[in-house]
Amino acid sequence: MENNQTIIKKTVKNGITFGSALAMVISYVTWQSVGWAIIHGLFSWVYVIYFLIKY
Repeated sequence: MENNQTIIKKTVKNGITFGSALAMVISYVTWQSVGWAIIHGLFSWVYVIYFLIKY
């Protein structure tokens, strides 16, 4: 059982990291601003989903 928990924790961590990176790339390409990229990276998947709905 402990092995399954380890796998889940790693998956969640990687998902959060990927979401942040994706949000930052989308933000920088769209707005050409490092500041906005950092802010959107903090919002992670929320910004990615917003971007998909909006554009």
